[in-house]
Amino acid sequence: MTESGDQFAGTSARSTKHSPRVDEELEHEIQGMLKAERATRSEEWREVEPVAEGDPDITADPAGTLVGGVPVGMTEDAVVARAELARWLTREPFPGTRDDLVEAARDHRAPDAVVAELERLPEGETFERIGDVARALGYPTET
Repeated sequence: MTESGDQFAGTSARSTKHSPRVDEELEHEIQGMLKAERATRSEEWREVEPVAEGDPDITADPAGTLVGGVPVGMTEDAVVARAELARWLTREPFPGTRDDLVEAARDHRAPDAVVAELERLPEGETFERIGDVARALGYPTET
């Protein structure tokens, strides 16, 4: 083996998260699949099940930030905004008014941007669910 600087030859191709021994074990585990180009488990029940016919395709947008894609009628930004609102609002303030939702968000230590967004809600209206909140804030919803 020859040395180049601080590294031994061949170590640049190795993982920095595992020891060389663990890297070799992991490589050995997948050799059968690489050579056979198919799964090599002897017991079928150990295989990962394929997606069922009616289930959503969870790999619809692998390059995007959302797993499973964007619902019809919505934009990616609207999905992210609605998810952020739902993250800080539990079921307890629903149905509730703007003040109830703002108070609940503050109780859960929501970021100022989320509280400010909730403060934009019209006063005197009661919201039954997070979809009503998103609609009132002007975000598109699924069709």
